Amino acid sequence: MKNVKPRLRKILKEKNLTQNQLAEMTGISQASISRFDKNAQHLDWHLVCIAEALEVSIEELFEIEE
Repeated sequence: MKNVKPRLRKILKEKNLTQNQLAEMTGISQASISRFDKNAQHLDWHLVCIAEALEVSIEELFEIEE
């Protein structure tokens, strides 16, 4: 079975951004971004907004482990 987990923390670190800065860029609350980062909740429109703000694809927001 494959395990899918967010790569948000790694991407933010690479881009030298915080969750609070991403929240300001996207209009998504920091709490919602934290839930995404903890793999607790992935709302479709959040994925689109986060990917656009970070200039990555939605697929790049996740890591797939075998």
